[in-house]
Amino acid sequence: MELISDLLDYLDGLPFGAKVALCVLGIALALTGARYVLINPWKEIVKSSSAGWDDLLLGPLAIRLNLFIIAGGCQLSAKWLIDSDVDYNTLQPYFGATYIMIATSISSVSAKYLMPVILEQFQKKDAVTVSGGNPILVICTRAALYFVGSYFALIELDIDLFGIFASLTLIALIMGIAMQQTISNIANSFLLAVDQPFEVGDRIEVGETLGTVVSIGVLSTKVLDRDERLVIIPNNTIVSSDIVNHARGGGEGTASRKSLVMDIGVSYDEDVDHVKYTLLTLARDSPYCLDNPEPRVLVNQLDDFTKNFRLFSWIENYNEEFIARDWILKSIDENFNSEGISISFPTEIEIDGELASIDQSAKAERQKIAREQMAIEDQRFQEDREAARLRLKELEDKMLKAQLSGGKVSDLEFEAQALEAELDAYESEG
Repeated sequence: MELISDLLDYLDGLPFGAKVALCVLGIALALTGARYVLINPWKEIVKSSSAGWDDLLLGPLAIRLNLFIIAGGCQLSAKWLIDSDVDYNTLQPYFGATYIMIATSISSVSAKYLMPVILEQFQKKDAVTVSGGNPILVICTRAALYFVGSYFALIELDIDLFGIFASLTLIALIMGIAMQQTISNIANSFLLAVDQPFEVGDRIEVGETLGTVVSIGVLSTKVLDRDERLVIIPNNTIVSSDIVNHARGGGEGTASRKSLVMDIGVSYDEDVDHVKYTLLTLARDSPYCLDNPEPRVLVNQLDDFTKNFRLFSWIENYNEEFIARDWILKSIDENFNSEGISISFPTEIEIDGELASIDQSAKAERQKIAREQMAIEDQRFQEDREAARLRLKELEDKMLKAQLSGGKVSDLEFEAQALEAELDAYESEG
């Protein structure tokens, strides 16, 4: 104890410059010790982790830890170097405000990297929800943290807040009147962030604009249309408009799947089954159309001069819509000629004897085969529809039993909704 007392007396007797040098050396040693005792072991733990957020959080928190050590070292140094308690007590509130702002900064940067991870856990995992953090919520949370931290720091410094808040209120009122549309866009960007009707990369349709979302800003959303023009849409317009999101509408858990509906008109002289079977074969042969759901062909309308058929098919990715449509139309043109099927024209034509080059007997044989095949297709279609109805009834019974026993029914509900959508499609197709 006497040795320690003698050492303290010796240090107190040093010149002021030597004391300052010792304080700087002590802070440097504390920073070095924190690096090897805390930061480096923490870095090894982070490297072994599979999560990505801790890698992003390591650097900012390490910097703020160093700032905390520097602030603490400066406070201890001031307590040692300043002889008068009155002078030290004058500096004490500034150190307190510094600690508050460092703690606020730590909370803010933690919210920046942890909130997206937390929000993702609450996202519903289904075909129409894209998981991911919400930048607007993060910005608002960080702003609120800094506001609260600044409030307590100013109180620590004994600064009158009433005058500051009164001035800020007046300024905010003036700015609110002058920037009404801008503030409205900012508020609507927050609503878009909460609801998430689309995300970057989705193909959306807003009014007459159809394109891919390239960025979602605080004031506007930027969409790249099919002509590669960058369309900038104010968030006010988006919130007040009907939005069609082509990237999230697919059924059975496939968000990018899209139905391809095409109307084809033929002459009244053509056999219905012959046309339906020809179109059905073309859709099945297409490299772009899916086998499940299967293509369907229905008679859609009997016009004044046309039998109108509607071809239903599905493609795996909506980006292939125009390529698939091109392939089917080209194949229809080629196969209708070989099958002797005539596309109707709203004109009067004169038929001469030379037009009878089509082999009517061969065409009649093809029509007979098509009628037989379509009878088989219709029977299978009815069986599939009846099987879907029975499966839906079975799922409804299972859900009822699960609810009575307190069991989980979410997976059964999802399958039932998919079956109901399939039955609706069956009904709409015939």
